[in-house]
Amino acid sequence: MNALIINCSPVRNGATAEIAGIVRDELSRRYTVRSICIDDYDFSFCKGCRSCHKTAKCVMDDDIPRIIDEFERADIIVSVSPSYWADIPGQYKAFIDRCTPWCNTHEPHASVSGGKKGYSIALRTGPGMRECERIIQSIEHFYGHLEIECCGSMGLCSVEYRENVEPRRGEIISFCKKI
Repeated sequence: MNALIINCSPVRNGATAEIAGIVRDELSRRYTVRSICIDDYDFSFCKGCRSCHKTAKCVMDDDIPRIIDEFERADIIVSVSPSYWADIPGQYKAFIDRCTPWCNTHEPHASVSGGKKGYSIALRTGPGMRECERIIQSIEHFYGHLEIECCGSMGLCSVEYRENVEPRRGEIISFCKKI
């Protein structure tokens, strides 16, 4: 089976990347794993033209199909997202917006193959879980419209820097054992 780990942060070497790395290492014991960072791709914001509602294709030509190809290859998708003002980072939100051609709320629509399982990990710098829950809801809402089954989530509070991740390693590994 194939797993895809997505660093939803534009920071390639921060706390989110550190968590994604732990998940990658743990899952690679059981699955073939690919890891991507949303900021490694070049794409524009959705223009809201709704052409995709009629054609199931976006009018823009950029890296969105490359990311969707990663989704297509995966049986398991794990999105790891920090909190940017109590929600997912803008880069990941822009990606989600551009997935409208694959969204199941209009016909015709493109689709990724069925049977995929989605997991989410949210982290934030503050002590309360509420922001993590909001991030998880955003990711799970996205998964739902791509018909990816939501199978588990984890919120990590008080994580701002890479060094804040190591004391939480055990929690992250325990979560990975459920994937």
